[in-house]
Amino acid sequence: MKSYRKELWFETPGRRGYINITSAVTDAIRASSIKEGMVLVNAMHITASVFINDDESGLHADFEKWLEKLAPEKPHSQYAHNGGEDNADAHLKRQIMGREVVVAITEGRLDLGPWEQIFYGEFDGKRRKRVLIKIIGE
Repeated sequence: MKSYRKELWFETPGRRGYINITSAVTDAIRASSIKEGMVLVNAMHITASVFINDDESGLHADFEKWLEKLAPEKPHSQYAHNGGEDNADAHLKRQIMGREVVVAITEGRLDLGPWEQIFYGEFDGKRRKRVLIKIIGE
């Protein structure tokens, strides 16, 4: 069995954003030369997420509205965590959207459904954060 590791780095200009990273994961699989196995893709920061869904701008706007209803950014004073920080909402949003995804690799390709794409979700941006890609297989 072989393994391959790669990091992706992001710095979003705004506090929140969604970035399609499917092609970067595909590139890592190609570089790994692994034909059959699994790829783990996870956010290495507690206010960011990796998830799978459709790449459709209306859906992304719906995520934003839904998450803001569940964990509104303001007022910052509503959260016990926000003593010296203002990002408690980002921690909650990450908890809802998830930390990582695991996808099968079949014949050297991501084994995704017809509309599935892999996304990096940022909930407390404007600084550098990373995503880990770990591939294992043969």
